[in-house]
Amino acid sequence: MFVLITAAFQKLGNRTLAFLQEFGQISNLFFGIIKNFPQILKSKRLILFQMEHIGVNSLPLVLIIAIFTGAVSAWQAAYQLKGIAPLSFLGGATTRAIITELGPVLTGIVIAGRVGASIAAELGTMKVTEQIDALETMAISPVRYLAMPRFLAAIIMMPILVIFANTIAVLGAYLVSNYFLGVSFAVFFNSVNRFFDIGDLLSGLVKTIFFGGVTSLLGCHIGFRTEGGAEGVGLATIRSFVISAALILILDYVLWMLIF
Repeated sequence: MFVLITAAFQKLGNRTLAFLQEFGQISNLFFGIIKNFPQILKSKRLILFQMEHIGVNSLPLVLIIAIFTGAVSAWQAAYQLKGIAPLSFLGGATTRAIITELGPVLTGIVIAGRVGASIAAELGTMKVTEQIDALETMAISPVRYLAMPRFLAAIIMMPILVIFANTIAVLGAYLVSNYFLGVSFAVFFNSVNRFFDIGDLLSGLVKTIFFGGVTSLLGCHIGFRTEGGAEGVGLATIRSFVISAALILILDYVLWMLIF
């Protein structure tokens, strides 16, 4: 019995030390990125390329998910309001849910899957094929050349993507409300205007900056630490998405408590 308890505590201790070590490595990478911010102008082409990859190339997927998210939220809100409040409240109810939670969180998870995993796979491949070592040999900082452009592009493009996602999601909610539930354009958007608060929109956009930063930072960290050839790259890709998605939900809760 004593041996089992000792083994359990030893396992817990090893995992705690591993977590603290990884947290330290991520923090070191983050401060390394911040330290390289004065080099932004020298890296503007890399940053613009990553903005296109992270933002523009992700837009079609984000918009497809957004319009169906809005449509489903309208159906769900109508069901919840049945017998409690008239459908004239539908526009305000769905819009507030979209701009505060559904738009930012679902877009964040989409970006974690498409971009975070892509960063981990790309940098992981560079790591196992010794391309990152080659950069260091040529006195080129991997943090400045690889991590900083991706980090900056993510925190810049995430709010922009969410603005598009929110707009299309509200449109999806309106289409369902109008064509299936009989709510007119005037009634729907009068309700939106009545319940809309610029603070809700800004709080949602602020959250997305953190989501983008966490996703790109984790992708870079996991990519830089990849080992084990093709199998290691695959595991790094999965790990990046899973951890990023979990952290987005945790951050959403924490930021909600702090903001509201």
